[in-house]
Amino acid sequence: MVRSLLTACLCAAALAAPVAAQQERTLMPGVTYERSVEYTLHGPVVVHVVEGPRPTGLYALRPVLGRSTVLGKERLTAMEKRLAPSATTVGVNGDVFTGGFPNGLVVQAGFFRTSPLGTRSSLGVDAAGTLTVARLPFVGDWRGTGQRRALNDLNQPAPAGGTSLFTPTWGGPTPVAADAVELVLAPFPEPRPNQDVKGRVTRVLRGGNHAIPPGAAILFGRGNAGTRLSTEAPVGTDVTVRAILPGPFAGAIDGIGGGPILVRNKKPVFRANEAFQPSWLIPRMARTAVGQRADGRILLVTADGGRPGYSSGMTNFELAQELVRLGAVTGMALDAGASSAVAFEGDLLNRPTGAERQIADALLLMYFGVHAPPPSDDVVSPNGDGVAEHAIVSYKLVRPSTVVAELLGPGSARVPVDSGSKQPGSYKFTWTGLDGNGRVLPEGHWSWHVAAKDDLARTSEADRPLSLNVTLKALTLEPAVVQRRGSVRIGVDLLRPAKATIRIETRGGAVLRTLVNRQANTGHVAVAWDGRVGSRRVAAGTYVVRASATNAVGTVDLIRSVQAAR
Repeated sequence: MVRSLLTACLCAAALAAPVAAQQERTLMPGVTYERSVEYTLHGPVVVHVVEGPRPTGLYALRPVLGRSTVLGKERLTAMEKRLAPSATTVGVNGDVFTGGFPNGLVVQAGFFRTSPLGTRSSLGVDAAGTLTVARLPFVGDWRGTGQRRALNDLNQPAPAGGTSLFTPTWGGPTPVAADAVELVLAPFPEPRPNQDVKGRVTRVLRGGNHAIPPGAAILFGRGNAGTRLSTEAPVGTDVTVRAILPGPFAGAIDGIGGGPILVRNKKPVFRANEAFQPSWLIPRMARTAVGQRADGRILLVTADGGRPGYSSGMTNFELAQELVRLGAVTGMALDAGASSAVAFEGDLLNRPTGAERQIADALLLMYFGVHAPPPSDDVVSPNGDGVAEHAIVSYKLVRPSTVVAELLGPGSARVPVDSGSKQPGSYKFTWTGLDGNGRVLPEGHWSWHVAAKDDLARTSEADRPLSLNVTLKALTLEPAVVQRRGSVRIGVDLLRPAKATIRIETRGGAVLRTLVNRQANTGHVAVAWDGRVGSRRVAAGTYVVRASATNAVGTVDLIRSVQAAR
């Protein structure tokens, strides 16, 4: 009995999954990213979490189609780069896609792009930034000279005997079908949910494989539905089409398909009974999810998988539990496996299973205010040693704006950098940490601060920390290679008293040996390293010497590479 209890306790402890988290970093105003490693009975699992504000005002949570069409496919990083002039974005892969296009719903900024798949969950985002996850049947109709008739799909192939509406967002010719009748409606605006849209029949085509004219649409019917199109909507007829988002999705301005539902009322969902095979839900693999906390904040979560020893991935239910652990009150899965990816401004944050995959759509958290990337160096040290003598600071606008950009430092120190009316684009500046007479400005913590008011009267701010510190100077290695029976002499200069530290690290940042760790006065600090860690010599290769100085001004580092000979 005691042995059984001990085994149960050990299993529970293992399942608790100790977490090793990296430091959280700010991607853009209000949006953070954190990578953690969870240790489980099945191996490590690397989890990437993006947290952002409720998607209102300057923020939107919006699907993006590959190459802006339903039939287009594109890498997540390429989508973000394409959209960079119009928004600052962080996002994940979107819906499962078969046949080269999304399986379910796409609503973008109030425009209805594709119809939902009723057997799987969809995600809707309303104007208040509230997320709704539910199964959503498509409801639509069309009307010519007769009564209202059923519309079965929007920018999806019509079933046998059914009708579908194709708009230019489809991105190619209509599907081939021998029994198809096609009505060209022109002009025809892009449909919006729950609104009548009218177009005049200008041509009647048959058989599919026809291009959709710009500003027009094709109403596509098969079998008996095609016969009704011919009878009730001849050339010259005005046709009314309506695509409906029912129930809790009636107010959705953005939406995406996916599934299954993962979190309902703060609880993980084990069995959603959606149209997914166990072979999709049970195996541990890379997975992606979206969720929302009670305070409205958004969670985008990606677990890496398919890389034994690095990350074993998660089951669908483990992903649900992860969302709940992060505080989600509602959540939904997105595509998994090789599609799972998370990226910021066109740069991958995770390690997909294999090469980054082209996907049909993505879900992006978009920010439309001023964005300030991190400075090129977080410490400026204009002490003449040629290292970190200046930093590049910058900001990005996506709308015409009035800007005030400045550096704010200790004791109300203020350095104006840029101001006035600016067009969309990126603006870069060099900061030397010196005043107009070449003297070092007050040392300590500084902030790169940019405030903007755009042409829609929306205000935004961006801040990035950096510091000014000339304490540490001229890290030297003599020689730069540690021979098997030799040593390297390491030296560094202190321009003011500080706690000095000199360490040997791996290139990944793991500390192998601390050579100096003491309070030091102004002057030269020197030490020798014989290429050993304890009693053992390190393997041949490249290592890092890191010298640090900490005092009232702050902490400053200098690093150099050192080679250990064979």
